[in-house]
Amino acid sequence: MTFRWHLGYLICMVQISERKYTEIGLGEQGTFTKTISESDVNQFAEISGDANPVHTDADYARGTIFKERIAHGFLTGSLISTVLGNTLPGPGTIYLSQQMKFLAPVKIGDTITAVCEVIKKKDEKQIIVLETNVRNQDGQLVLEGSATVMKPD
Repeated sequence: MTFRWHLGYLICMVQISERKYTEIGLGEQGTFTKTISESDVNQFAEISGDANPVHTDADYARGTIFKERIAHGFLTGSLISTVLGNTLPGPGTIYLSQQMKFLAPVKIGDTITAVCEVIKKKDEKQIIVLETNVRNQDGQLVLEGSATVMKPD
C-alpha cells in the first residue's frame, strides 16, 4: 500500500509492506532513500528541540570542520526507523534497541539511503537483528550500526 504524507509543503511517498515474522528470512534487505533538504533539517531542529548552530546557522557552520550546515545525526538515523516500521520487518515492528556510529556528515542536498539487512532471528520471542547502514549518493558510508526489533505476528 502506498500513501501520501503531507506536512505543510513536504510530501513523501512511502511503501508499506505487511509481512509476518515467519515470512522474513536471513539476508533480506529493506531500503529507503531520501534527499535531505534545508526544510528537513529546520523541521527536525524544531521537532527535536536540537538547535545546535552547526545544523541551523550557516555562518556558524562555516567556522566548523564541516564548513557548512549538516543534518542532525538522528535525522539520518531516522531513515532506519522508516525502513523498520514500513518495509522490513514492517508494520507492527517494536524497536528494542539501536546502535549507531556516525562516520561522515550528511549535508543539505545529500541523497542518503538506509539499508537494513536481517542478520539474525530469535524465533522464541520473534526477535530480529538487523545490520543498519546509511550511505550517501557517492556510496560513502555515513552511519553504521545494528537494530534489534520484535515482530509479533
